[in-house]
Amino acid sequence: MAMGRRRRRRQRSIWVEEESLARSPGHPFYERLNAVLEKAGFDAYVEGLCEPFYAGNVGRPSLPPSVYFRLLLIGYFEGIDSERGIAWRLADSLTLREFVGYALSQAPPDHSTISRNRRLLDLESHQAVFAWVVGVLAKHGLVRGKTLGVDATTLEANAALRSIVRRDSGESYEEFLVRLAKASGIETPTRQDLAKIDRNRPGKGSNDDWQHPHDPDARITKMKDGRTHLAHKASHTVDMETGAVVGVRVDSAAAGDTQTVEEAIEDVVDNLAQVMEDPEAAEQLSDELTAELVADKGYHSNAVLKHCQNLGIRTYISEPDRGRRNWKGKSSEKEATYENRRRMKRAKGRRLQRRRGELIERSFAHSYETGGLRRTHLRGHSNILKRLLIHLAGFNLSLVMRQALGVGTPRGLQGSLAALAALLRRWLGRLRRPRRHHGLHGNLPQLLAARFAQTARLALCPGKPRYTTGC
Repeated sequence: MAMGRRRRRRQRSIWVEEESLARSPGHPFYERLNAVLEKAGFDAYVEGLCEPFYAGNVGRPSLPPSVYFRLLLIGYFEGIDSERGIAWRLADSLTLREFVGYALSQAPPDHSTISRNRRLLDLESHQAVFAWVVGVLAKHGLVRGKTLGVDATTLEANAALRSIVRRDSGESYEEFLVRLAKASGIETPTRQDLAKIDRNRPGKGSNDDWQHPHDPDARITKMKDGRTHLAHKASHTVDMETGAVVGVRVDSAAAGDTQTVEEAIEDVVDNLAQVMEDPEAAEQLSDELTAELVADKGYHSNAVLKHCQNLGIRTYISEPDRGRRNWKGKSSEKEATYENRRRMKRAKGRRLQRRRGELIERSFAHSYETGGLRRTHLRGHSNILKRLLIHLAGFNLSLVMRQALGVGTPRGLQGSLAALAALLRRWLGRLRRPRRHHGLHGNLPQLLAARFAQTARLALCPGKPRYTTGC
């Protein structure tokens, strides 16, 4: 075979035949995902939903809604955190071009085009697309809607803590310390003087006094790893029978869990009401929608328990140790608290708490750790929630793909095939070795082939988890 050499300079052809262009062999995951979306009528739905935001035949052609939402889905499946990274990945991948419907002769969209479409489309359209995906899950039997679990986590904001300013005067942190030093009698304070003044000053990181000038929604928060950052709070409401996320919220990181749980319940009710409009999806839902709520001790309060009792929701919320309670004049709160306490002591309550830790934490891990959104690249709750809704829609679609293929991401499918290939090479190597015991000279190839087929079924069996957590 002759050795070729790389040409450093070559003259480009003026005309290129379309048949001679490179083509992608395709990816089975994205091909199956496109088939699921096309069968459910995704393109027609989002184009009809977003039609009021476009000006007909006036102006240059914009990014189609079906392409825009697919690009955000790529962010989840490929673990890309920024829109700039999504645009770069699309331009670099033949498979993703095939997924969004772009030919090689078409220029991929710039990241500014994706950002402009996000700003153009309102939050209600993104919420409608998320609810539509929940309806697709319901048609596949992956949403029941009876027992829901809620929890929240922090997302690092796209804002530096050193850039905060005073809410009253607009001073930066250093300017504020210099003013305090001069007021204490130090005319030309050094950095050591400023550090000494700031060291023991009470309330120096209060959200009531400080804000970020470019992201007022961000709040000074202690993260899970102990660091202090400007952050937002994302809440997930998860179907405890299937693991599907049926509600997403972005709130202030300074707001307590008990202050946001009522709005989270309202969002879930609205999403399930939209699913009920489709008779095929409504058949898969439970007769008792939003009948049980599971949460950790951060959501336990008299007001939350009473509100859920008024709505007819049975609560399974862990109760913190508050000591002896004073129930004078609080008969309804006492009744709701005691009923929740009795339910938590039963076997069902303990089982639901274990499921809560498994399913909700799994949605956080897939969305923010491997999904790449632990740190946001957007500012403002509305912008972040737009991206988050479609990101979690991708998480829900991964449940459909796991039911069909046994894996929920393209990389997971690649890992499964690589594992099967390694097993095949290992067993083929055994075929070449002489076997002289147990009289298996003639039956060894058949036994190994049967063993390989059994392992392949276990690895890629549709609808069955491959790990103990179902991931």
